Amino acid sequence: MPEDFSERIQSLREKIRYHNYRYYALDNPEISDSEYDRLMRELESLETQHPKFLTPDSPTQRVGTKPVKAFGEVQHAIPMLSLNNAFSEAELTAFDKRVRERVDNIDEIEYAAEPKLDGLAVSITYADGVLNRGATRGDGLVGEEITQNIRTIRSVPLRLLGKGYPRLLEVRGEVCMSKQGFATMNKRARERGEKIFVNPRNAAAGSLRQLDPRLTAQRPLSFFSYAVGRVEGAKLADTQSHILQRLSEWGLPILPHTDLVHGVRGCLEYYARIAAARDAFEYDIDGVVYKVNRLKLQHVLGFISRAPRWAIAHKFPAQEERTTIRNVTFQVGRTGALTPVAQLTPVFVGGVTVSNATLHNMDEIERKDVRIGDSVIVRRAGDVIPEVVGVIKKHRPQGSKPIKLPRHCPVCGSQIIRPEGEAVARCTGGLFCSAQRKQAIKHFASRRALDIEGLGDKLIDQLVERGLIDHVDDIYKLKDEQIAGLERMGKKSAHNLIKAIEKSKQTNFARFIYALGIREVGEATAQALAAYFGTLKAIMKADEENLQRVPDVGPVVASHVHAFFKQKHNRKIIEKLLDLGIRWPRLKSTAISESPLRGNRYVLTGTLNAMSRDEAKERLQALGAKVSASVSGKTTAVIAGTNPGSKIAKAESMGIKILEENDLMQLLKNA
Repeated sequence: MPEDFSERIQSLREKIRYHNYRYYALDNPEISDSEYDRLMRELESLETQHPKFLTPDSPTQRVGTKPVKAFGEVQHAIPMLSLNNAFSEAELTAFDKRVRERVDNIDEIEYAAEPKLDGLAVSITYADGVLNRGATRGDGLVGEEITQNIRTIRSVPLRLLGKGYPRLLEVRGEVCMSKQGFATMNKRARERGEKIFVNPRNAAAGSLRQLDPRLTAQRPLSFFSYAVGRVEGAKLADTQSHILQRLSEWGLPILPHTDLVHGVRGCLEYYARIAAARDAFEYDIDGVVYKVNRLKLQHVLGFISRAPRWAIAHKFPAQEERTTIRNVTFQVGRTGALTPVAQLTPVFVGGVTVSNATLHNMDEIERKDVRIGDSVIVRRAGDVIPEVVGVIKKHRPQGSKPIKLPRHCPVCGSQIIRPEGEAVARCTGGLFCSAQRKQAIKHFASRRALDIEGLGDKLIDQLVERGLIDHVDDIYKLKDEQIAGLERMGKKSAHNLIKAIEKSKQTNFARFIYALGIREVGEATAQALAAYFGTLKAIMKADEENLQRVPDVGPVVASHVHAFFKQKHNRKIIEKLLDLGIRWPRLKSTAISESPLRGNRYVLTGTLNAMSRDEAKERLQALGAKVSASVSGKTTAVIAGTNPGSKIAKAESMGIKILEENDLMQLLKNA
């Protein structure tokens, strides 16, 4: 019966509106994303089957309609005023004094305090609880109609919840974009070669003013209400704080961290608290707002020009300023990545004087067309490293110089390589470069590399900082007494570590290659290189063409391997390691292409008796097989030891072969 469909559709809409309220207004969902998706899919299906029941306020109607040719104008019945600003304690004190003088010198004013979002002010009107118009602030008197775009924002309810809302309710608030949403959107735009936004506020404003609402629907926009404008058919409340509470009950999101404070002292304590937590906020804020809480006092205070006398924005120090790039240097990170750093004419931004700012990488330099001598905008947010966000090209001097990537590492002199298609350039002196030494040593000693038990990260930090280790070969020169004198170490611990270091000298060829830390060379690639070439000398002599003959070694990996062994520093340290006694069983060179296991994919589960799972993985990879952590349609077989996990059940359900340990031993023997 149609009535049954109608009731189910209505029930689904009410459930989805309720869960939207829990998610967006309260930030306290009651169901999982998958459960929510099931409700939405059912509603979409029913509305498709029974289109006569489709209404504009349905939760499904957010994807946007066809593009508009231009935005219409909206006259604000009650002007959308801006706020006066306070930048210091003295200015805030003066504001509070003016307020108290105009309301019969009340000793202490109660203020509703809230973070000041750095977004775009909008007006949203509801008629009988249904959204019927959205508009930008514009000049405060006249804005642009953006109803279709507002409808695409998921945190904006298309129909108000509950009861008791006015016949006509105009809600005012801010449309913004989260920091994470902004970063993700820019990353995707960069990958597609599209426009990159400078900051979340610009991104939100640009998204909201798209003529095609379908594009707006794709942007990660949010809405937070902070006030009401025109209200007809009901009286709301007599304080600002109670109005926000009512808006929240009707499903409209309000900002977290709102509070009631008293007097200047309360305002300053709130300002300090929000400023300290600012960087952890999901959204950009540029200050806090204080509003006289009682509406009766707001009416007494009235307005001046285009701002209310009863509210003020207490701004944080500016996070963006203009300055000049004097020079560019390159820093080398722990993984060898080069980061270009702009040396600036010092500028006060974000509460501190900034002299240096990151340029991220050469791709960013080229995309932004940054040059030495340029006037630029520098941004600093809390403890985040200052960055150059854009160039003011109309002020570019004639003598500006393009920024060039150095050919050799500024720390160790090794060759710099930047593979085609990659943004990051790197130093190839991985074993030698002092900027990379800690990372290189930690990787070399790790369990899957030389497996030096007891040589952990904190101990390596101590050894490097005290000058006892400069490069990986120095590990094998350590003495008991040197180690015993370190923090949390004693004679017994030192003796055990020396034994572990000595034990690590007996390894296998693939582990040694992996331990060298060559970029893009993981365990499987190290196994393939070892099996194909058989000797270290053969790998070190191989050119890129020969390296690419190894299964699964492409041009990028080949270039990294070739560049690594080309560096005299790296070869010298490898010679020292061999002289100090590192050895492995000799392998005969074999073409993996001849192995019957080449291209097979295996999953290991449970406990093996004859060898560890790591050893089984190494031996399978050495024979050209691939070992995965999860079962998929590409899996050749699952190898099960004792007490296997849930992978067995999944393999059985997919019809994938299951082998026992005896089968594994036979595979290895026959390959």
